[in-house]
Amino acid sequence: MVLYSDIETDSSVNYSTTTPKKPNSALRKVARVRLTSKFEVTAYIPGIGHNLQEHSVVLVRGGRVKDLPGVRYHIVRGTLDAVGVKDRKKGRPKYGVKKPK
Repeated sequence: MVLYSDIETDSSVNYSTTTPKKPNSALRKVARVRLTSKFEVTAYIPGIGHNLQEHSVVLVRGGRVKDLPGVRYHIVRGTLDAVGVKDRKKGRPKYGVKKPK
């Protein structure tokens, strides 16, 4: 597998929810992820629902979440252990999702 500098495969460590900065209000899903380079970062889990567990292997890309302090990475849905959003037709991930019929 080829690893690029901005995309890494990792094993997810810990899943939780955090609240955004003012004036927004929500419970955003984030995961503490240990990278292959031994760093541990906080990554955002986009979309509705997810199937990530403690030892899931995920693909992480750069890109911060503006209203979550300290979250500078996104988990890529539709690759490795992170399945895509069910019945999602319009905004699908770039990898691992076939075009719906």
